[in-house]
Amino acid sequence: MRYLPLSTNDRAAMLGKIGAGDINDLFVDVPKHALLDGLVDLPLHMTEMEVEQNFAAFAARNVPANSVPFFVGAGAYHHHVPSAVDYQIQRGEFLTAYTPYQPEISQGTLQTLYEFQTQVAQLTGMEVANASMYDGSTACGEAALMARRVTKKKKVVISGNLHPQYIDVVKNATKYTDDEIIVTDRTVNKKEDILASVDENTSCVIVQYPDFFGNINDYSELAETLHAQKSLLVVVTTEVVALGAIKSPGEMSADIVVGEGQSIGNGLNFGGPYVGLFATRQKYVRNLPGRLCGETVDADGKRGYVLTLSTREQHIRREKATSNICTNAGLCTLAFTIHMTLLGEKGLRQLAKINHAGAVKLAGMLETVEGVEVLNDTFFNEFTIRLSKNAADVVEALVEHDVIAGLPVSRLYPDDPLIANDLIIAVTETVSDDDMNILVGELKEVLK
Repeated sequence: MRYLPLSTNDRAAMLGKIGAGDINDLFVDVPKHALLDGLVDLPLHMTEMEVEQNFAAFAARNVPANSVPFFVGAGAYHHHVPSAVDYQIQRGEFLTAYTPYQPEISQGTLQTLYEFQTQVAQLTGMEVANASMYDGSTACGEAALMARRVTKKKKVVISGNLHPQYIDVVKNATKYTDDEIIVTDRTVNKKEDILASVDENTSCVIVQYPDFFGNINDYSELAETLHAQKSLLVVVTTEVVALGAIKSPGEMSADIVVGEGQSIGNGLNFGGPYVGLFATRQKYVRNLPGRLCGETVDADGKRGYVLTLSTREQHIRREKATSNICTNAGLCTLAFTIHMTLLGEKGLRQLAKINHAGAVKLAGMLETVEGVEVLNDTFFNEFTIRLSKNAADVVEALVEHDVIAGLPVSRLYPDDPLIANDLIIAVTETVSDDDMNILVGELKEVLK
C-alpha cells in the first residue's frame, strides 16, 4: 500500500501559500534539458524481491575496476585500499559519528579531523588546512570565492588544462556573482600562456598540478608575478598521491591549494562520495571556508581539541558565512586519515614511486606501437597519447576485449575535433605487468 501523506487539497493549499500555480512552478530554475520528459523507463510497481532482483541485474552490467586491466584516471583513480581502513571506519563510534554541533564532547571526532588537517597541510606544503570539503571540484569553486574575499577583485583566470568538470563547478559557484571568468586555451603538450589573460583586476589564477593531461609544471614564477600585483595562485591537485613525489604547491608559493583526496583510503565508488582538500596560508585563515579544528589544553592541563573556526552556514549567520557547503565528508576524511597514517611519509613516497615507475614503463611500451604517440614530456602516473584512430572508438573496441583503456578526451570535450584521437591513460599500483602487456597487445590489433 502506497504511503501518501498529503492529499490533493493539502498540496493545493501548500502551493497556494507560496504563490505557485502547480508543482511544475517549483522547478522553473532547472534547465529544461535537465528535466525528464515523462516517466522514467521503469516498471510502475514491483514487489520488494523483484526490485532487488532487477537492481542486481543492473549492477551485473557494470565492469568492476579490479576485474579487468583498468587505465582510467582523469580525476578519480583506482588505488588499493588496505582492508584495515574499512575495518577501522566501520567501528561504531566512527561510523555513526556526525557533525560535532557540540564539539567539545566529540573529542574523538575532533581529533581525527585535526590529524586530517595536519596531514593535508604537510602534503600540500601549506600552513593551515580545513576539515575537508565535499570533493575536489567544490573545493575549487570555494577557492575562487575565497580569492575574491581576500583580494576584493572580481576576475578569475582559469587554466584551460584544469579538469573541465572543475571549470564547470567554478562557473556554477560564481554564477550569481559579478565575477569575470576567463578560461585560457588548453594545450595538450605545450606550455600555456596564462599571464596574457591576467591584469590588475585578477583575484586569482587557478591551475592544475599535474594538469588534466598529466603534464607537470613549476608555477613558482607565475606565483611571483601574481603576488607582485596582489593576486593569488590557486593550485588544484586531483591525484594527491603525486604529492609524495613532486614539489609541493607550497614550495611554489601557492596561496590556496585544493584537491581531491579520493586516492587515499577511498575507492572509486562509482563517482563518490569523495573528500575535498583545502589548504592555505595562515594570514588568510579568517577567509578559509568550512571548519577548522585546533589543539588546546583543558583546565587540568590535559590535551584536548576544539572547533577553532566554524564559519559555515550552520554555525554562523548566513551573511557572515565563508562557505555554502554544509558539512564535511567525515567518513571519507577518516578513511583518508587512517590510510595516510598506515602509509606514513616513507610509505607514501614508496607508493608514489611505484605509480610513476609503472606509468613510465607503460609509456615506453606504447611508444613502440604503430599509431600511438605519447604527448607528455613529464608526468606522474597519468599521460596522454594520440592515436591514429578515434580514441572513443578504440576504447569501445577494447572494452569488447575486456580492457578499460582510459578516458577519451572527447568524452569531456565532445565538440573539439582536434582532440578526437587523444586518450588519457592512468597507471596506479593496481596495474600489473600482465595488464600492460594485454593493453599493448590488444591496442596493436585494434589500430591495424
